[in-house]
Amino acid sequence: MIEKIDRFYLEISSIEQLKEKKKPLENLKIELIKPENFELNKFFYKQIGKNYQWIDRLVWSNLTWHKYTSNKNLSTYILKENEDLVGYFELIHNKETNDCEIAYFGILEEFFSKGFGGYLLSEAIKIGLKLKVQRVWVHTCSLDHPNAILNYKSRGMQVFKTEVLERRAI
Repeated sequence: MIEKIDRFYLEISSIEQLKEKKKPLENLKIELIKPENFELNKFFYKQIGKNYQWIDRLVWSNLTWHKYTSNKNLSTYILKENEDLVGYFELIHNKETNDCEIAYFGILEEFFSKGFGGYLLSEAIKIGLKLKVQRVWVHTCSLDHPNAILNYKSRGMQVFKTEVLERRAI
């Protein structure tokens, strides 16, 4: 059986377009992971992605994860509530195209429905735009959480491309 997947590419090009979601709790903090720690990226990828068929990286070795997270153009940020891990995002700054991709973004399931996703996305966009890029962009698809595309649009991101992918149903 063939499954159709809708993929959406969204972008935002200025801080003026951002419809910021303020911090819902004072005890939230966002931290840049320095030095890189591939185990955190791997943890979030597996835990968040398990419900949305994030499968591409499941076959990666620790060496591949280390090489990926050591890329000088990649930055990983985590969201914590006190000392509890809540979510993360990866930004890839492409100097050749002068843009910033939100490569991966998500909140752990136990923190859903608290307003953390809108806040975390607002911060990801602000950090990306501080790189003096022409745009911050992301892609999502119909396999993602139903609120994903709503969150992106609610923060002021606009769809600039759509496509339909086909794959054998899992």
